[in-house]
Amino acid sequence: MTYAYARVSTADQNLSRQIEEFSKFGIPEKLIFRDKKSGKDFERASYKRLIAKLRRGDLLVIKSIDRLGRNYRAIIEEWSTITKKIGADILVLDMPLLDTRDKGETLVGKFISDIVLQVLSFVAENERTNIRARQAEGIAIAKRAGVKFGRPKKAYPPEFDALVRQCLDKSISVDQAANFLHWKRPTFLYHFQKYRKEKGL
Repeated sequence: MTYAYARVSTADQNLSRQIEEFSKFGIPEKLIFRDKKSGKDFERASYKRLIAKLRRGDLLVIKSIDRLGRNYRAIIEEWSTITKKIGADILVLDMPLLDTRDKGETLVGKFISDIVLQVLSFVAENERTNIRARQAEGIAIAKRAGVKFGRPKKAYPPEFDALVRQCLDKSISVDQAANFLHWKRPTFLYHFQKYRKEKGL
């Protein structure tokens, strides 16, 4: 049996291009499994149903390797589970070298696919390392230039200090102070405690 798997990361993205490619390949819609979820891991409902259906000798078709996932270490483990433990084959339409179906009487298809996948994994991991290094360099340069990172501190209204002190000496209640500022009680309490710590009150 030949199955296909299509994935996009968010609900507002469209699966139609992937499904069109699978239709050209001759895969009926009922055998196309679809997820609209991040590829950070394999905790996806349709993908799990697909894996449960796969049997030895089946073929899984995906449009590109990043549709399977975006964590290459996890992809290698999943690839191994599908091709070695289950015994199914995988074909990546955008990269014909990633085709584990046997060529003739040899296992060259699986062999080449494993090598290509390992190379892709190395390239992806190396690129992630380079990106992190560039980000760290950029942040260091920005900090030296005086750029401040993180969420800016909340600017309290001018009367906030007086309200906090009045709450502390019990001349007004927390509810009265929150109402005066048109804040919700939990919001006022959060900033009340934070302000006390900052000012040592």
